[in-house]
Amino acid sequence: MKKEYWHEAVQVTPSPRQIQWQQTQFYGLVHFGMNTFTDSEWGSGGESPELYAPEKLSVHQWVRVAKNAGMKGLVLCVKHYDGFCLWPTKQTDHSVASSPCPTDIVGDTARFCAEEGLKFGIRIALWDRHDLRYGTGEKYNAFLLAQLRELLTNYGELFGVWLDETCGEGRNGRQQEIDMPSLFSLIRTLQPNAVIGGCGPDVRFSGNYVGFCRKAEWSAVPYYYAPYERRADDIAPPRKYSTVDLEPASDKHLKKGHRLIWYPAEVTMPMRKGWFYHESEKYETKQLSKLIDLWYAAVGGNACLMLGICPDRTGRICEQDMQTLLSIGAQLAIDFGEDLAQESAMTASGSAAGHGPENVLLPDASYWQSDTADKPWIEIDLLDDYDINKLVLREAVASCGQRVEQYSVYGEIGGRWQRLAAGGVIGFQSICRFDEVRVQRMRVVFDKTRGFASLQALEAY
Repeated sequence: MKKEYWHEAVQVTPSPRQIQWQQTQFYGLVHFGMNTFTDSEWGSGGESPELYAPEKLSVHQWVRVAKNAGMKGLVLCVKHYDGFCLWPTKQTDHSVASSPCPTDIVGDTARFCAEEGLKFGIRIALWDRHDLRYGTGEKYNAFLLAQLRELLTNYGELFGVWLDETCGEGRNGRQQEIDMPSLFSLIRTLQPNAVIGGCGPDVRFSGNYVGFCRKAEWSAVPYYYAPYERRADDIAPPRKYSTVDLEPASDKHLKKGHRLIWYPAEVTMPMRKGWFYHESEKYETKQLSKLIDLWYAAVGGNACLMLGICPDRTGRICEQDMQTLLSIGAQLAIDFGEDLAQESAMTASGSAAGHGPENVLLPDASYWQSDTADKPWIEIDLLDDYDINKLVLREAVASCGQRVEQYSVYGEIGGRWQRLAAGGVIGFQSICRFDEVRVQRMRVVFDKTRGFASLQALEAY
């Protein structure tokens, strides 16, 4: 008999906004601003707007490169810790409006993303080293809310808002208690379809910026992995826990969770050593092979990938970074050129009423569900021999939560079933890769599940 807390875990499902965010899968995070021109990562806040002077600014190039890299969205860091704003905010004169290049970067990014069919989101630092209101309490919170209102109302629909809670003031520095409930409420009111990431309640930071991905990434986790949930809940979480935990949904954590939430993971990493462009890091762009492996580990491991992009001082993505990004897109186009599972015949070990195996090939939210928890299987007949080296599996998380713990992939070769690969959790998406094999029939066996297995999509490449 399954443990009771497992039954509770599969009852937790994502919100529509979390589903829409996870469908984005791969998106860029652009860092461009005062730090680009001062060769800094954090900045002091005392820099003159005159220093911000890109001579060949092309936001459209950023967006086109991101699209051709296979990204489905672009997130712009609209204000970093130095407080310099990339839009002509009415709340301070420390912005592009006071610089030699008064272009509204937020407006241009939003417009070009819409033209190119990319989703647009923003990231904003809550710590402002320039504004003297930081540390004054209500005055700074009112300033921050006013800035956020500008961003939420003037630039169309956002797919996400990332709140950066980092503060390096230190023990003797200015201390500001951010009014997080008011920020969340404003975002929910003005951008109800946007996820709140960073220190928000919708998207979970994976715990590192080096591209490390968990082998088992569960989306239903104890509430105390969400910073705001911890603050709002009067039940003290266990002492020993961290966002870098390797198994946040393991038995020991589920038992101690008191309450479970849907809190899916986001893997975040810059293309270079730092988030902003530095000429000294010109040859430190991460290798294409590493970035492709990262994409598969994150996007193919029940997480989304946010990859850091840093335009240079001219206002453009430099040639080396651009070629690397374009190569990512070219490789993904090759890897996922044609889904060979379409037009196939589907069978299964058994199905719940109304949830037959043919549903996994439909483009809607219908799904297959097994009628047993004892190693159910689903089989695909491609109707001819094809060279296959990967399967894409997606659970029906919106309806059934996350259930699969382990699965195996078999192929019928020479009249006998041979095990080709094994996978762990599935969740929103698992991409199972194996040595290329010529095969007509394949079978996925769900070796270990939390209740009946469910599958919304199965693709073969």
